[in-house]
Amino acid sequence: MAGRETYADEKKNGYSSQSANNSKDNDGKPRARPTNSNNVFAVSSYILALRPWSFSASLTPVFLGSALAYKVTDLWNLHQGFLACMAVLSVHGAGNLVNTYCDFRKGIDSKRSDDRTLVDGILKPNNVATFGAILYAVGCLCLAILVMISPAKLEQIALVFFCGLSGSFLYTGGIGFKYVALGDVIILITFGPLAVVFTFLVQVGHFSLAPLLYAIPLALNTEAILHSNNTRDMNLDKISKVVTIAILLGRTGSYALYVLLLFVPYLMFAVLAFNFSKSFFLPLLTLPMAFKLEKDFRRNVLKEMPQRTSKLNLAFGLLYVASVMFSGTLPGIG
Repeated sequence: MAGRETYADEKKNGYSSQSANNSKDNDGKPRARPTNSNNVFAVSSYILALRPWSFSASLTPVFLGSALAYKVTDLWNLHQGFLACMAVLSVHGAGNLVNTYCDFRKGIDSKRSDDRTLVDGILKPNNVATFGAILYAVGCLCLAILVMISPAKLEQIALVFFCGLSGSFLYTGGIGFKYVALGDVIILITFGPLAVVFTFLVQVGHFSLAPLLYAIPLALNTEAILHSNNTRDMNLDKISKVVTIAILLGRTGSYALYVLLLFVPYLMFAVLAFNFSKSFFLPLLTLPMAFKLEKDFRRNVLKEMPQRTSKLNLAFGLLYVASVMFSGTLPGIG
């Protein structure tokens, strides 16, 4: 027993001294640790800061705009569609970073917040701001390429793009529409009609009222993501003196609005299905998901509600795009 203990102690001490020696260079200064794991953590931190779970709000409008463009041109304009997708995603990601930065600077985010990128010191404010600027630059680069290859006029593409970019920034940056109960309006317009029209425009080459109308069901469903987030954070926002529609409506009114945002699009699809194409019944396959969300919202089970509503939004949007593709001639399109 004594021999084992001596050996164990020697082994432990030997490893400890060896480890200590290996951690220093010839000058006795600490050596830099391997950076592979640090690099992976840094990359994952930047990705998480983008809130990728929310990207259904920008992907599905791009897919819808591309589907509507196909119904007009009978062609898949892959280059324009891909660049439009990259532009919209870049602006969306940059907007999320601006939101993180501004909420932190205003003292709104805390340990109880859903987004703790800066609160927990995972990234520094300057890192977030720089990353956001880079993403806005990527979006502008995509715009520059689209101007060269799209049949649409420069001023038309630029108008729609910079309206969307301004909306993503001003949601919490500058004026900060989020803080004065206008954030929902900005999101409703930006991640719905603007994204759909932008994608449609760069592929078809001209404006049309129809894409705006077809974007409404998707925009309402997308707004449900933000509204569920604001309802969940109602108490924290009150403490931070942030005014949202959820706060103005109260718990009962917020529930009523969430129900409308979820189920009105299904009524619109039913009307389209009965009058134009049965393919518009496809999005109704997500009704069980919607009823489960409504039930949990009513019971105030809101912790993961924005993420769960985002999953519904993705399934809902993809089936909506499929219904457009499977339909025959659409009113106002083609």
